[in-house]
Amino acid sequence: MPATLLVTGFGPFPGAPFNPTGPLVQRLARLRRPALADIKIVPHVFPTSYAAVDRELPRLIAQHKPDALLMFGLAPRAKTLRIETRARNAVSLVPDADGAVRASKIAAGGPSAIALPVPVAQLFAAARAARVPVIRSHDAGRYLCNYLCWRGAAAAAKIGGPRLAAFVHTPMIRRKARPRRGQSRLSADDLARVGAQLIKVIAAAAR
Repeated sequence: MPATLLVTGFGPFPGAPFNPTGPLVQRLARLRRPALADIKIVPHVFPTSYAAVDRELPRLIAQHKPDALLMFGLAPRAKTLRIETRARNAVSLVPDADGAVRASKIAAGGPSAIALPVPVAQLFAAARAARVPVIRSHDAGRYLCNYLCWRGAAAAAKIGGPRLAAFVHTPMIRRKARPRRGQSRLSADDLARVGAQLIKVIAAAAR
């Protein structure tokens, strides 16, 4: 059966004037491969703001009715891909790209964390098969990535919502042929290669 995936990234934010997840999402949407022929990719790049996530995620889900969400975000200090497994009921005091901050919790009176409905083992195996270093992560942080994790998981828990919601943190990619010492060894091509494999896994699991 065909599957519709909402694939999202983020734009720049304070401390990260370049966010590779935006170009990654646009590149994945242009993929034309036989293995992806029965997958509809709906790309979207969120401005890195709480208001944008609150406004745009419900609209996108209502309009496109995706079978699954595949969300990407940047972890500037990471050296590997990180497959997130849960969202924390917490937010950072660091302002978003609009200069806004939120209260100390996403959901007052809610649980301290919620699990993401995601085939972690399959995604992990797909990343390894794509020759990209990857880890499982139980902590999506406290910033917009974690916030979107929470909103995505909550949407998947609703009747008629997406069946799956996966979030993948990427490191900052190298933008030159050879990385400097201590810099991520991943390139835009690496992210696109692993992203295509993750899309296939998510689509198969959502059917």
